[in-house]
Amino acid sequence: MVDVTVRGAGIFGLSIAWTCARRGAKVQVVDPFGPGAGSSGGLVGALAPHVPENWNAKKAFQFDGLIMAEPFWKQVEATGGVSPGYARSGRLQPIADQRSLDLAYARAGTAQDLWQGHAEWRVVKTSEIGAWCPPSPTDFVIHDTLSARMHPRRACAALVAALEVMDVHVQAEAPDKGQVIHATGLAGLQALSGAFGKTVGNGVKGQAALLRFDAGNVPQLFADAIHFVPHADGTLAIGSTSEREYDDPTSTDAALEDVLERAMRAVPVLHGAEVIERWAGVRPRSKSRAPMLGAHPLHQGQFIANGGFKIGFGMAPKVAEVMADLVLEERDTIPDDFRSEASL
Repeated sequence: MVDVTVRGAGIFGLSIAWTCARRGAKVQVVDPFGPGAGSSGGLVGALAPHVPENWNAKKAFQFDGLIMAEPFWKQVEATGGVSPGYARSGRLQPIADQRSLDLAYARAGTAQDLWQGHAEWRVVKTSEIGAWCPPSPTDFVIHDTLSARMHPRRACAALVAALEVMDVHVQAEAPDKGQVIHATGLAGLQALSGAFGKTVGNGVKGQAALLRFDAGNVPQLFADAIHFVPHADGTLAIGSTSEREYDDPTSTDAALEDVLERAMRAVPVLHGAEVIERWAGVRPRSKSRAPMLGAHPLHQGQFIANGGFKIGFGMAPKVAEVMADLVLEERDTIPDDFRSEASL
């Protein structure tokens, strides 16, 4: 007896399967390429919030996901014994000029209300941070305590291990049984675009690199539009590009070398660090830029969870919760902007 079939073993599919299994459902996960085979098998793992202003459903949804992340990943690790590399270690961002400094101070005030006391957005002097601080033209940086990091591959492996303890295994092939959720990433968006004869979603290529650099337990950085994520295993992830047009989805090229050059200028302490891996993959982006959740547009009676794009890992715990509510309890709490019809 299977209650839920999840098609796709990326971060959305694995998180949904885990949440459904924890609620007592019998779950099967089906992916011909195995877990984390697509963009969920990347390097960076920057779980960062939207700026605390102009609040909307998408920002509130992501905020909930980031707050849920710590207990979510703690339970995953406790069950399966594999660390996802999660830590809510915060983030530092240099402030470029006086206008940006004034805006940062204003956002510190709105964060007090919008983040409900769960986290802070502070403006601090670079001298207060120490060696792990990007140079800042104003000598001030933004320090938020809501951002977190994880290692994407390890996170997928941690979910797989936890699911196996729950007797849920990722299978290459299996027939649909029970409620069916399609979390098939780029392939799923391309299938929708083909069926409707218009762009429902597409892929955005990202290139990233992994450095042998043990920064310790410090905040991630965001400087010159680049994420710098110190991982618990003594490596540092840097990325990534956002390429709408590309020939080879998995090759790295001069665009990544440009990111590395800019990274060394933005954070000089990284000069001389060995690049131990270069990676490229394509992230699924819906037309609305928000995740597509709810009823599947093509398969009547089935469901979709797609379009994580750059914030899939940050939203995954919340996505899993609302999809489990929907398929197991027929309780629909999906924001209107996230419904599949918003991208059609």
